Amino acid sequence: MSADSTPVHLLGLGHYHPETEITNRFLEELDIGTNDEWIMERVGIRSRRTSLPLDYIRGTRNRDPRVAIEAQLVSQAELGRRAAEMALARAGVAKQEVGLVIAGSSASDWSSPAESCVIANELGIEAPAFDVNSACTSLFAQLWVLSRMRPEALPDVILLVAPECLTKTVDYSDRTAAVIWGDGAAAAVVSFRRPGRARIVDNTLESSPAGYEKVIVPRIGHFAQSGRAVQMFAIKKTIALLQRFQERHVDPARTLHFVGHQANLRMLENVCRTCEIPDERHHANVEHYGNTAAASAASVVSMEWEKWAPSDDVALIGVGSGLSWSSALLRFEPADDAGGLRR
Repeated sequence: MSADSTPVHLLGLGHYHPETEITNRFLEELDIGTNDEWIMERVGIRSRRTSLPLDYIRGTRNRDPRVAIEAQLVSQAELGRRAAEMALARAGVAKQEVGLVIAGSSASDWSSPAESCVIANELGIEAPAFDVNSACTSLFAQLWVLSRMRPEALPDVILLVAPECLTKTVDYSDRTAAVIWGDGAAAAVVSFRRPGRARIVDNTLESSPAGYEKVIVPRIGHFAQSGRAVQMFAIKKTIALLQRFQERHVDPARTLHFVGHQANLRMLENVCRTCEIPDERHHANVEHYGNTAAASAASVVSMEWEKWAPSDDVALIGVGSGLSWSSALLRFEPADDAGGLRR
């Protein structure tokens, strides 16, 4: 971590994706000018999950996003609850031990109250709760804010949640948006005092507000972005952040893995070629789950939770609207260094 921040212990990670699947075949049947070959060539996504009924998407193309929230089979808070329960179980932490809940996403179901309060209620947690929203970089921003607080002023156990139901914002007559988004959630249990399986040893957050109009989700309206410009921005920033990790955390005794923002498999492959990341050190789930925004990178690490070795470093990188770009380095540790916790 930088000199003005404090390392955070990661006790557990969790993820959840809804069951309903939007395949490339389904999108072909919508007759919006796309097919499996077109999608795979451009973004490398085969399928994605949604909280919406397929009949609703087929019948309405989600012309009115205000109706989508009522149509959802599972709420955004429910996604967050399920991811949080997995994270708590892996951390070996009871809900009653959580002293603070922080949530954040790209398009909350609620203007008020804070999404963290809704998720805490779903979990049965009575603790302070507030939101830190930074769109696709929300989970990184939550970590960044925490790392700059006084540890002695914080509770032992903190729950971070990034639930995303972006499909409710998609215009399903727009092939460029329809192929990208999937719904999902990620959650992390962290502590400044309790050791866990990993430490967050480096965490960054930067923004260029001059580009705020490049990616937008209106309060009531459809997702929109300047596609080509945003893709080039994402590639450039991801390469810069990954190269920074490669330069600052060189250790022949450790293995550096890469998990990028799950926006586009072809974009991630471009980054790996530039930064010389071999296939076995690149981890992704975008091909089968789409872009799950703030949940994306953390959900990849969570889905491989049991595979990480004590010698692994995992470079997580996020980019998103704002414009914003961020990173976190997870350093997995031996059981003895983690206080015997290997869940």
